[in-house]
Amino acid sequence: MFATLSDRLADTFKNLRGKGRLSEADIDATAREIRIALLEADVALPVVKDFVAAVKERARGEEVSQALNPAQQVIKIVNDELVEILGGETRRLRYAKSGPTVIMLAGLQGAGKTTLAAKLALWLKEQGKSPLLVACDLQRPNAVQQLQVNGEKVGVPVFAPEPGNTGGTEQGGDPVGVARASVEEARRKLHDVVIVDTAGRLGVDAEMMGQAAAIRDAVQPDEVLFVVDAMIGQDALVTAQAFLDGVGYDGVVLTKLDGDARGGAALSIRQVTGRPVMFASSGEKMTDFDVFHPDRMASRILDMGDVLTLIEQAEKAFDQEEALKAAQKLSGQGGEFTLDDFLSQMQQIKKLGSMTKILKMLPGAGQIREQLENFDEREIDRVEAIIRSMTPAERNNPKMIDGSRRARIAKGSGRTVADVNGLVDRFFEARKMMMQMAKGGGFAGVPGMPGVPGMGGPGGKRGKGKQAQKSKGKGGQRRSGNPAKAAQEAAAAKEKAAQQAANPFGLPPEDVDYEAAAANLDLPKDFSKFLK
Repeated sequence: MFATLSDRLADTFKNLRGKGRLSEADIDATAREIRIALLEADVALPVVKDFVAAVKERARGEEVSQALNPAQQVIKIVNDELVEILGGETRRLRYAKSGPTVIMLAGLQGAGKTTLAAKLALWLKEQGKSPLLVACDLQRPNAVQQLQVNGEKVGVPVFAPEPGNTGGTEQGGDPVGVARASVEEARRKLHDVVIVDTAGRLGVDAEMMGQAAAIRDAVQPDEVLFVVDAMIGQDALVTAQAFLDGVGYDGVVLTKLDGDARGGAALSIRQVTGRPVMFASSGEKMTDFDVFHPDRMASRILDMGDVLTLIEQAEKAFDQEEALKAAQKLSGQGGEFTLDDFLSQMQQIKKLGSMTKILKMLPGAGQIREQLENFDEREIDRVEAIIRSMTPAERNNPKMIDGSRRARIAKGSGRTVADVNGLVDRFFEARKMMMQMAKGGGFAGVPGMPGVPGMGGPGGKRGKGKQAQKSKGKGGQRRSGNPAKAAQEAAAAKEKAAQQAANPFGLPPEDVDYEAAAANLDLPKDFSKFLK
């Protein structure tokens, strides 16, 4: 949704890197680029003016002029201002103190209210609530049936005493009466949340606006949520204001955030209407729904990822016991990490949903957006097919998979021998890297990350590794051809090792007996004179 805006902002910030101080011209040029980026993203003009003015004012202040890295400070300012226009803080649902909590949904035709009602019901069910869906959209053909189907999908009952418009008539019953009766039904069957799905309407439709107001007056909802399609651009702001004046609402729900439209309306609604965005829907699945966090959305727009949401989804999807077993195996406890364990981890990852969406939550994902868009979601299924075509013994010990076995596995999984070879090779590399990380190792050249094939370092191109080994002695250290100098270098290395053993954390030594420490190292007698 915000890909264009993210790319433009990233290009703007690149021009600031490497500058020790920002001049007035730098600030003006940056503000101009940010203004263009927001306007191209279809953000409302008044919002753009306020945003750019706030950024310029703060950029000229002491927080940037006295910063060690002015470019990073400007990015922080833009992030803070984005969070502000998106709502500042996360807005949570208000629940009734007594009786069922009534949530009324309203919005434009085609905004996705009926589907969103079921998504909201599933989310509330996962929060430990007992929701009841109410079919008050009696104008749109088969809207009642659609809500019943969606309710069955998520396991939530639907209150639908009126059949609604089944395609033959315009009016299918009394929506106000259905809404009023639903509250009594919820009390009788002990439902603590009532979700009222109303008919779609246009901002200029006075009759439909009147019906929505009548439903509101009949059920006295605790929350009225305006459902808006994030892809319709500036029209969303016009309708949002018209609906606010005609009926009123407490919060906004954005749908279709996974679309490819510019999405500036989503950034503008909070500033224009004064009502916070509370929820966001980003896909067709019933689970593609979550609370809207302004700080996380701003982080995504600036290509800094959304790791917190990723962690929350992983906590819901992953089996803690299975994850603990895998971690123990990778750290050298509980046996060896096998292809069965690898398959189990892949299946847990599948529970998170689309791999493309998962990877987009990582920092810097915007730099590989094209690769992510071309990612084949069926790759995990292909890997699963190959592993399931192996015998239990082969999964437990992949080293035994020879040429004939690979041909049989390829035939059984419908893949090629090259696919099987690639999977086995990747498994060994992945296991080695994961074990290195579990034991506190790291990627060569990058702190905390093990070496990746094709990226240099261990696991990189073999030719360079062999060439480097030829010029080094044992332990990978360069040795002098002069025997006396070589002995001195060895003695210096031993002395350094002794110091690290005595003071592993690099703290200032107080009373350290280096001779005793050297004696404990059990060094050859020839080297003892160098340590005194």
